[in-house]
Amino acid sequence: MGVFWPFAMADAMAYVMSEQREVKLCRNGRNQAVRIPREFELPGTEAIMHKEGDKLIIKPAKRGSLLELLATLEPIDEEFPEIEDLPPDPVVI
Repeated sequence: MGVFWPFAMADAMAYVMSEQREVKLCRNGRNQAVRIPREFELPGTEAIMHKEGDKLIIKPAKRGSLLELLATLEPIDEEFPEIEDLPPDPVVI
């Protein structure tokens, strides 16, 4: 068993290292910014941030579906003119 222990410890350390990392904080004007390492990169260009006690939680912003967007729009009350339903043009090969 002693032979496998270093490998198990290395695997455990790799797991811990991938889940947690020290990062740099910097200033961007009057705001504080954090440099996010590549392995923690979030998809997209927007994120949601909130605090839980002394923890700062940053999650990718959920993209809404087209149906959710359409549900926010006001209905169109205007009448559209009738459009003549023409047969398709013949295909020339």
